[in-house]
Amino acid sequence: MMTRRLVSHLRYAALAVPDFETERDFFVKHWGLTEVAAEDGLSHLAAEGSSEPFILRLRRGEKRVDLAAFAVADRSDLEALAAKLHAEDVQFVHEPQELGGFGGGYGFRVFDGDGRVLEFSTGYQTREARKIREREPIPAKLSHVVFNSANLEQSAQWYIDHLDFSISDSLTRPDGASMMHFMRCNPTHHSVAIAMGPHHSLHHLSFEMRGIEEWMRGAGKILRSGARMIWGPGRHNAGDNTFAYFLSPAGNTIEYTTELSVVDEETWQPHRLNIKDVSNQDQWGTAQEMSELIARESFNDIDKGLFVAPPV
Repeated sequence: MMTRRLVSHLRYAALAVPDFETERDFFVKHWGLTEVAAEDGLSHLAAEGSSEPFILRLRRGEKRVDLAAFAVADRSDLEALAAKLHAEDVQFVHEPQELGGFGGGYGFRVFDGDGRVLEFSTGYQTREARKIREREPIPAKLSHVVFNSANLEQSAQWYIDHLDFSISDSLTRPDGASMMHFMRCNPTHHSVAIAMGPHHSLHHLSFEMRGIEEWMRGAGKILRSGARMIWGPGRHNAGDNTFAYFLSPAGNTIEYTTELSVVDEETWQPHRLNIKDVSNQDQWGTAQEMSELIARESFNDIDKGLFVAPPV
């Protein structure tokens, strides 16, 4: 019998960037998000296809991951999760409380094993999502967040032990050593992934498009904006999703994707996919072959915000 998870889904990511206006303008004018709340040096950006009040928060500050936020079904589950994490000596940023930020809700924050801030909340305000139109090249929702870690196995195990995440699939080096773990908290193949890197940092944020047509049109739109495509367009094996990776003005890797697989959790068995088989990187063979140079693009700057709570 499967463990009933207390975490239901990924809500949003929050980033701090030095050139706040440039990053915000890129995400609104080109990437296709909608600014729904703004104050000096702080912007909340929603996806038209998502009922989440926002899926990305940008803050003016030294570059870092401020937090990744997850939903919990109700207050009972939230209090149960907080009690579980206390019993396991997880370090809290703050206890369950009414949240004062945009969208409100009731929740708490902790540090994960690497010192990133995670928020868990319930009862927040939702927005009215709309159906993304055919050929409309804007994100429908936040798909997943990927972190770099200098301690891959330890970092992934924290999410397994404390949040009951499961590994859906893993990428391995030619010698069989793990390079990346794709992790789920619901039947969607992954909402978090951990990649082996030289330091702890953001690897990428991924945004789900309506379908293949919208994903391709979106990739073309971003290329025409002047942003550089790092890798793609192609289709991964792990998760079976399409990919097109770009660099934002702040140097964060961001992805347009679609058709991420949904697994049958009763029967799903994780795969270990060796990157020496090029089709494990890109089933279609349309993207350039993954190389050290491409991988380095997503190492990002060292995250100096570890075990430091963001100001908001």
